[in-house]
Amino acid sequence: MTIETTVRPIPSVRRINPARPATRAVVDATVMGARRDVLVGCSAAVPEAPLVLPRPCDEENLRRGVRYRMLYPDRARSMPRIARQLGVLAAAGAEIRTAPSVPVDALVVDGSRVLLPRETPAQGPCGLVLFQLPSIVTTTVELFDRLWATAVPWNATEQPSEHGLNERERALLTLLSAGCTDVTAASRLGVSVRTVRRAMADMMNRLGARSRFQAGVKAVDRGWIEPQAM
Repeated sequence: MTIETTVRPIPSVRRINPARPATRAVVDATVMGARRDVLVGCSAAVPEAPLVLPRPCDEENLRRGVRYRMLYPDRARSMPRIARQLGVLAAAGAEIRTAPSVPVDALVVDGSRVLLPRETPAQGPCGLVLFQLPSIVTTTVELFDRLWATAVPWNATEQPSEHGLNERERALLTLLSAGCTDVTAASRLGVSVRTVRRAMADMMNRLGARSRFQAGVKAVDRGWIEPQAM
């Protein structure tokens, strides 16, 4: 939908210029007004993204009983700053999952308001629009729910190490490099086989490896696991 300055503004849509100080304030005010639930979709794990940036009011909302569901790309698990922020929210009760990719940034409050990015020549790639149109809100929520159903849950204790891996990832990579099957590794770590395969695919992507053996070699070269693991 295009809104030009020559037409009368539509009450249910407000444009927000992220270059102005009010932008983050508007996003914060929208989130602070949550009464039931907040959905957060993040397409790129960028700490400064105005829609998905963890904010103090998130923890306050969780204390008030607002349900949070937050969806991030898998690579967020290996980014220490973001992982720490998400770990705090997970410990406070937020439900967080990751998927190989998330197609759009979105923030939905109480199933009635949605903030989406907008790219125009005037606003640049970070323009934001606040919608209250039911059709747009419903479409956004449906997309979120489809992605959520296949995403991998975030463990509240999961934190990346100084090597770029969290402890579970290091343990998994060590087990698989030692010759354990996916089933055996899953059993030892207390996770599902699906989680093992998703985690391994993510590590291979981060390492630029075409096989698990190559991933193990590269992990040793980077100091992610001990040489004897090979």
